[in-house]
Amino acid sequence: MAEFLAMGGYGAYVWSSYTIAALVLGVNAVLARRAERAVLHALAHDLNGDDDDATA
Repeated sequence: MAEFLAMGGYGAYVWSSYTIAALVLGVNAVLARRAERAVLHALAHDLNGDDDDATA
């Protein structure tokens, strides 16, 4: 198992690359979900007739 994790001496590079890639994918998924929620929230307000920019 140690031989597998060491990856022939390149383990630090290989596993750090996997870790960075996983973090980037995770952050990308979180940011995409946040953007989706913001768009859905804005659409819901538009469809409900909510007009925050209206002046009385």
